[in-house]
Amino acid sequence: MIENLKRRAAIVSAMRRFFDDLGFIEVETPVRIAAPAPEEHIDCPRTEGGAFLRASPELQMKKLLAAGMDRIYQIGPCFREGELGSRHNPEFTMIEWYRRGENYLAIADDLERLLFALKGPMSIRRLTVREAYLKFAGWDPVTAFDQDRFDYDMATKIEPAIRELGGGVFLMDYPREAASLAIVSEREDGTSVAERWEFYFDGLELANCFTELCDGREQRLRFERARANRRALGEADYPIDGEFLDSLDLIGSAAGVALGVDRLVMTILGERDIHAVRAGE
Repeated sequence: MIENLKRRAAIVSAMRRFFDDLGFIEVETPVRIAAPAPEEHIDCPRTEGGAFLRASPELQMKKLLAAGMDRIYQIGPCFREGELGSRHNPEFTMIEWYRRGENYLAIADDLERLLFALKGPMSIRRLTVREAYLKFAGWDPVTAFDQDRFDYDMATKIEPAIRELGGGVFLMDYPREAASLAIVSEREDGTSVAERWEFYFDGLELANCFTELCDGREQRLRFERARANRRALGEADYPIDGEFLDSLDLIGSAAGVALGVDRLVMTILGERDIHAVRAGE
């Protein structure tokens, strides 16, 4: 354990040097927040006074983009209720970084360079969601989306297939119905996809990236739909962060990613249990 923690510290230090050398500014935003993003199936612990422990610093970091910052990153604790196992812990460490004026492809390039700096040469491929589902599940969720079928096949067919491929895999261009906080763009073949990717290494999901939606009106509509879905599922309802929505239009355009530090350290050290790379666990 002690040796793992020493190596973890060296990895985190190297991550900071990587982003500092690229001209990013390290920021620190509140861990205790009034209004989390109302994402389905992500539950934030509630604290005294009705506040929440963040599942991500995303909303607060985007407010900094709206205030005029261009390249920012943050490494810090995040929290999610009901997540415990060899790959999950209720408290975990996340790095998020954002580029104002860029898209999800620029962030993918960042991640490839970061992994090369931390781990050395490795096999990395980019695979669209459409290609993956047609090849491994036999249908196209971009033209005929079905949420239940999409989620079931992701867990039982797509992620196992990605694990078999090995190495690093960017799963890119999600159906518009799975856009979350990403923009939706039109492709030459007439389809619409979300500019979103998730990155896997040897089948372990490490990161989730968007070309960020910077339209306050559209984001409010998506938040309200997500809140309605959470209520229908019996999950806690979260208030809307009006300050965040009001600030979105000031950003213009941006892209950002959330990368699990604990899981990244696991992959680099060859560990299979997240608790082997966290202190005091």
